[in-house]
Amino acid sequence: MTVSPDIQQRITQLREQLREAGYAYYVLDDPIMPDAVYDKLYRELQDLEQQHPELVTPDSPTQRVGDKPAEQFISVQHNIPLYSLENAFDEGELRKWEERWKRQTPDIAETGEFEYVCELKIDGSAIALTYKNGILTRGVTRGDGTTGEDITQNIRTIRSIPLKLSLENPPEQVEIRGEAFLPLDEFERINKERETQGEKLFANPRNAAAGTLRQLDPKIVDQRRLDFFAYTLYIPSDPNFHPQTQWESLEVLQQMGLRVNPNRKICANLGEVQAYFQDWETKRRELSYLTDGVVVKLNSIPLQQQLGFTQKFPRWAVALKYPAEEVPTVVQDITVNVGRTGAVTPMAIMNPVQVAGTTVQRATLHNQDRIAELDIRIGDTVIIRKAGEIIPEVVRVLEGMRPPGTQPYTMPQNCPECNSELVRPEGEAVIRCVNSSCPAILKGSVLHWASRDALDINGLGEKLVEQIVRTRLVRSVADLYGLRVEELTQLERVGRKSAEKLVAAIEGSKKQPYARVLYGLGIRYVGKVNAEVLTQAFPTIEQLQCASVDGLENVYGVGLEIAKSVWQWFKIEANQELVKRLQDEGLRFNQGVENKGEFAGSKVLEGKRFVITGTLPSLSRKEAERLIKDAGGKVTSSVSKNTDYLLAGEKAGSKLEKAEKLNVFILSEDGLRDMLE
Repeated sequence: MTVSPDIQQRITQLREQLREAGYAYYVLDDPIMPDAVYDKLYRELQDLEQQHPELVTPDSPTQRVGDKPAEQFISVQHNIPLYSLENAFDEGELRKWEERWKRQTPDIAETGEFEYVCELKIDGSAIALTYKNGILTRGVTRGDGTTGEDITQNIRTIRSIPLKLSLENPPEQVEIRGEAFLPLDEFERINKERETQGEKLFANPRNAAAGTLRQLDPKIVDQRRLDFFAYTLYIPSDPNFHPQTQWESLEVLQQMGLRVNPNRKICANLGEVQAYFQDWETKRRELSYLTDGVVVKLNSIPLQQQLGFTQKFPRWAVALKYPAEEVPTVVQDITVNVGRTGAVTPMAIMNPVQVAGTTVQRATLHNQDRIAELDIRIGDTVIIRKAGEIIPEVVRVLEGMRPPGTQPYTMPQNCPECNSELVRPEGEAVIRCVNSSCPAILKGSVLHWASRDALDINGLGEKLVEQIVRTRLVRSVADLYGLRVEELTQLERVGRKSAEKLVAAIEGSKKQPYARVLYGLGIRYVGKVNAEVLTQAFPTIEQLQCASVDGLENVYGVGLEIAKSVWQWFKIEANQELVKRLQDEGLRFNQGVENKGEFAGSKVLEGKRFVITGTLPSLSRKEAERLIKDAGGKVTSSVSKNTDYLLAGEKAGSKLEKAEKLNVFILSEDGLRDMLE
């Protein structure tokens, strides 16, 4: 059935009117039409689209809220890593950060030709948006910075995020980073509703925003009215079409139709940064959303690219955090927790108080030395705060308010979980349980093994782990692979369907790559990044088991502390037996064919450091990086005197200039292939 041009034109006109009205209302906070008029136009568009479903487009205002809840969120890799920020808590730490980046760029530091952009640090959840040809195609949570969850259907419900960019000729692809957050009045409204319905209240707006983004039903997300500020722009499809400063990036984001925080400022030096920070320390209380600090960025994008990233943070930005809120309360009791490494950590149990937006009743006391330093006792009035506004800790004891008859607290001599004698290794402040069969250690090991960054076994939560450890169904992580549905259904609140799903999830974890398995073993100091590095250097577990401390330490990114820990772990007979059992169960303890490229195993680039810049003739940057790593090379983000080769394509830019100054060998794609072959 042919649709008349008049109807097509009317649908296009309605969409544009509604987009303009939505932008004015949700982004500019300056409505251009009454709500009743908006609703009337919206209903007209809805009716026309129902009559002519072939004309419905993904960017139509009627398509923001999906009809069907998602069954689950899919993990996806970020097109561009979404790094977190390094924190600074005072002016001294801020100056140290400046000194560090200046040491890496002495030519810029000497001229003094740089400036900073200050932006309020919004207390919400970071998300990454992808637009293709101007249309929103993907929204992903930050996750671990490399991999996040695809929550596109929830992102579409946020009215301050446009479904279509306000550009006539948008680039082929645009990547936008920003913060999704819950305004304070919305937070209060939601909690009042939950209280009325007898539901558990959200602790703070940040938790509420994070929980909302992971709702499977987009209709619930839509009801909670999340908001969004954009702060970073990437245009990977066209490197030439890119702002040269952060300030210009923010202006381009606004032109694209996104909401950008208006409370930003260009600062010529750290003195001006500090003044901006102090000004907002008081004024932030007047805002309609929470902010916990100021993000300081170098304004020049070429300078940002020159500085690059560490494994965790951009070198060109830092978060200057406001001082943690300090609150008095009374200690009711002191207990100890046993972690998966056997570390015994004392905890203060206190009268509940509100700190930085959350209710706090427990705070870490770290170790025996810290207890002695504080001289903390049951009954004491203490001052607590959140370290980094995350982990509650006791700052000091108000000894003048101490009740009579209190006694100094001493750590237990025996493990509260297994009654084994506790030990304090030489040179350490932590007291440990060294009984590998201790239920607390086993429980922690199983939870770590099942965690998202390790084997990612869905359904193996804390309560269930506690049961399978207590009932002795599991005495080692290897025992997980022998669990049967019939055994699990005998446990409390475990039905047959959930038991079958869990057994299937455990079986499915056998497909996880070598690096995840190594991380899941819980070797002290070996995080997920170290695990990736070690599995690349030692492609099989046998090679890793036989490696010396020197051999381990020589791996780029592995220091002496990690090397000793790995070496010692593999010397323990029980650990060797664990690895053998897991191998027998079918877990992956080698890089495997799926991780190798055509030059894998050649090691022809062993120990060589590369930087990649520009557009290569046939390889994407990720493909080139994989070829280099497969052949034993390392890829870093910025050129330095330690760089061996710069792999340069078209439009190489400032990295090429720096490499030429440092006499770094410039390599083409053909040159790389010649080396590999």
